[in-house]
Amino acid sequence: MRFLFDNHTNEVLFGGAAGGGKSWVGSAWLVTMCLRYPKTRYLMGRSKLDALKKTTLNTFFEVCGAWGLKSGEHYTFNGSSNIVSFTNGSEIILKDLFLYPSDRNFDSLGSLEITGAFIDEANQVTHKAINVVQSRIRYKLDDYSIVPKLLMTCNPAKNWVYTEYYKPAQLGTLKDYRKFVPSLVTDNQFISKHYEKQLSKLDEVSKQRLLFGNWEYDADSDSLIDYDSILNLFTNKGTEGEKYISCDVARMGEDKSVVMLFEGLQVVMIKTFDKNTITELAEYIRELQKNHQVKLSNIIVDSDGVGGGLQDVLRCKGFINNASPIKKENYQNLKTQCYYKLADLINKGQIGISVIDADKRKLITEELEQVRSKDIDKDGKLKIVPKDVVKAVIGRSPDYSDALAMRMFYEVKPKIGRYNVR
Repeated sequence: MRFLFDNHTNEVLFGGAAGGGKSWVGSAWLVTMCLRYPKTRYLMGRSKLDALKKTTLNTFFEVCGAWGLKSGEHYTFNGSSNIVSFTNGSEIILKDLFLYPSDRNFDSLGSLEITGAFIDEANQVTHKAINVVQSRIRYKLDDYSIVPKLLMTCNPAKNWVYTEYYKPAQLGTLKDYRKFVPSLVTDNQFISKHYEKQLSKLDEVSKQRLLFGNWEYDADSDSLIDYDSILNLFTNKGTEGEKYISCDVARMGEDKSVVMLFEGLQVVMIKTFDKNTITELAEYIRELQKNHQVKLSNIIVDSDGVGGGLQDVLRCKGFINNASPIKKENYQNLKTQCYYKLADLINKGQIGISVIDADKRKLITEELEQVRSKDIDKDGKLKIVPKDVVKAVIGRSPDYSDALAMRMFYEVKPKIGRYNVR
């Protein structure tokens, strides 16, 4: 991995099967950098500090032992400050990178200055945490004429590591300052001869991910929508029917406003507004309604927050996320009920999206992958993972999936013949 030491590559993701020596490589890189560049400072991070100290740090000690570096002679570890100090003045700071509600902006990293960073099991860390860590890499770079460098390791996961690194690497579109290195258990010549056999006994999904390093399998049993069904959305022909318009309204200058036009269950047009006023949005929807002859009763907008103003102007149907589910079914709220319906229809291949734009396909796919049930092992009402958690995972608001879910209001609402019950 010569690009760990070049002056061009800034970000490296070493990801794939379990047992591929990923943590060893990360620890070895930190040791090498600390010894090569005296008085530099590095971050070793993971989602939880306890796991970091029980796993990655132990691998670090193994690397030091294998290279003849002795604790107390060449380096020391302070368990209170969680800092490894080398005799040449270099340091490695152990950091917890979990997204705590009390520190959503990672202010705990605000005053940190580092030369580089190694984040183990990066798929368990939010993309926002990664960005904050990157912003801290500036210490003594000019002294040694080196560039900011972040090394991450992970097992296959369908979140930002997939969309930002793995998939672009497969498509040949990975940004030139990034590198993706695939990992297989067979790459590690020092792994126990029993380990591969143990992995082969896992369930099929876990085996595909951890033994074969297959990124197209998702091990999370809480996913509501099958990945292949999401991909099929863009070639499906949705069930025919009346025309509808749904709109997810940006909140207080954040997120995007997304307007979707449906013919039955086929999305035939998507319009995105990065910035807009309620008046501009209302004018656009009115023009869309007129041009496509959409009934006013078939227009639905997110009426929480500033969206309520849009509903007042249009006098259309308002979607209240936390409203009671229709027919008092066993869902936490109306939004959850509609997302479960959306998942069901996507899995059945009854919804289609006529979107040629590759960027929109990517964004929609990312968002639908994060439609997951919450507390599936508990009794009570059905729930989905909340929006703020999804935003933390994908680094933005799931505006497209919210617009899709709002359309489901007309599918869950009771009907008599062709007429909605009022």
